[in-house]
Amino acid sequence: MKLFITGIGTDVGKTIASAIISEALQADYWKPIQAGELDFSDKDKVKSLLSNSKSVIHNNNYALQTPASPHYAAAIDGISITIKNIQAPQTKNHLVIEGAGGIFVPINQTETVMDLIQTDYKVIVVSRHYLGSINHTLLTIEALQNRKINIGGILFSGDENQGTESIILSKTGIKFLGRIDNEPYFDQNVISYYAEKFKENLISLI
Repeated sequence: MKLFITGIGTDVGKTIASAIISEALQADYWKPIQAGELDFSDKDKVKSLLSNSKSVIHNNNYALQTPASPHYAAAIDGISITIKNIQAPQTKNHLVIEGAGGIFVPINQTETVMDLIQTDYKVIVVSRHYLGSINHTLLTIEALQNRKINIGGILFSGDENQGTESIILSKTGIKFLGRIDNEPYFDQNVISYYAEKFKENLISLI
């Protein structure tokens, strides 16, 4: 199974969610495009948070210097991102794929992160609560549905907000996989806690 982790925007908790899901399924992890923070990139963060011995961390296809939209970061680096150069790593294990930003983040002049999602992927949407997050979440889900992309479920990030969560779930009908609270820090123990908590719901997607 290939799970594509996307968010309703930037800094909503995709990397932490990816680590939790990778730990729960002992899955491999792959982020096709990394923009910025190359000294300790998202794949390095995920590797540091996993405690199982089965998961393999695969290299980025594009590792860009500038923390910006991939199309712009690539232009600064003097390259162009080509989708045909982005191929999922060969593995017999489950694969967790982390996107960059939201689904309409451009990766070049014509394509966006959404174009990275293949027909055999299931998407998990990470939604973080803030003013406007309901709109951003519903837009993300509707856009995925319009492309007939398989949505496995949604993870909420941040303190519980019943009003926000209930309206999103009732209007979309997608599966609630769990909530990642505002923890003071995330380490292997915290990731393992959430992995165990979400494991049953994640296994149901297989």
